[in-house]
Amino acid sequence: MLTPHLNERQRRLAAAIQARLLGHGGVTRVAEASGLSRQAIHRGLKELDALDAQEQAPERIRKAGGGRKKRSETDPTLLRDLEALVAPATRGHPESALRWTCKSTRQLAAELKRQGHAVSHTTVAALLKELGYSLQATSRTIEGKQHPDRDAQFRYINRKVKAFAKAGDPVISVDTKKKELIGRYGRKGREFQPKGTPEKVKVHDFIDPEHGKGIPYGVYDVSRDEGWVNVGCDHDTAEFAVQSIRRWWRVMGAEAHPAARSLLICADCGGSNGNRVRQWKSELQRLASELGMPITVCHLPPGTSKWNKIEHRLFSHVSMNWRGRPLVTHEVMVNLIRSTTTRSGLRVRAELDNRRYPTKVKISDDQMAALHLAPHRFHGEWNYTVKPSST
Repeated sequence: MLTPHLNERQRRLAAAIQARLLGHGGVTRVAEASGLSRQAIHRGLKELDALDAQEQAPERIRKAGGGRKKRSETDPTLLRDLEALVAPATRGHPESALRWTCKSTRQLAAELKRQGHAVSHTTVAALLKELGYSLQATSRTIEGKQHPDRDAQFRYINRKVKAFAKAGDPVISVDTKKKELIGRYGRKGREFQPKGTPEKVKVHDFIDPEHGKGIPYGVYDVSRDEGWVNVGCDHDTAEFAVQSIRRWWRVMGAEAHPAARSLLICADCGGSNGNRVRQWKSELQRLASELGMPITVCHLPPGTSKWNKIEHRLFSHVSMNWRGRPLVTHEVMVNLIRSTTTRSGLRVRAELDNRRYPTKVKISDDQMAALHLAPHRFHGEWNYTVKPSST
């Protein structure tokens, strides 16, 4: 507001005073706010020092329009050539080597010099800002091709969840959290430690055969805001997934839902509980027969796993709880999961699973035909019910 009413020297001094008041980093912040260059503000600081020392400050003031002209004014094609280098591949010269390299200000300056422009990398940075360019990371917003019945499947799942909740039957969301290396490995995030004594971890993340990995398979009870995590030590197979659900029922589910007549599972389309995994359906048949009640499964449409409730109701809070902490043993991992809480009252239980789960188990066509599997009329490949066996 004040700048238009000041001459060049007054603007310089006013900016220098503000920068001095702000302290460390003040010159940069004032330069960004006022549009003055850092050099001008530093010059103003020197003049303030001269005034403080009661020295005679120069009275000469630049006339309006005086001073060195902008490089873009003295070189009329500079902005056009610069924009041609940084513009998308559909513009500019397609054979430019900079199309296939990191376009840093130094590389852009070198290319412009090769074209006959006398510029430095600092000038290039200022010109890019003038053209409206800034350093930006990629943005994950393109989800790819969507299934035409994606929204309809979500509405179908929502209706099923409401129907089961109204009947008093349990609804669970299941998934496998990212496998974690067990040992003294670095983890993202920070936690409070005595100053200067950070937790020491390994430089390289090579797997330790002695400790292996931790495989957390989670079961989230939607109606009760409770979580169960089965931490495996072997392989993430369909047998392991169903065994995790079985352990949840024995430890938490049966007590929480004594009058349950059926169970609804919401799961992703991929992984150990994928809708095309034969072993998943075979193991669910065994579980349904053990529990003596039908199990309904509704898979989220492909590419929508981040909408699975367990991701943001359970796993995200577990990740925040162990941020910055090395998972030195499986027991540490289990205890950190158990101690996860939220302000909404989330309760989490976790146990270690030392069982071995063989991979590459084949389920024959005859075994599949023997299953009591009833596909739903709406997308039976995503929605189906496994009924208990009569034998």
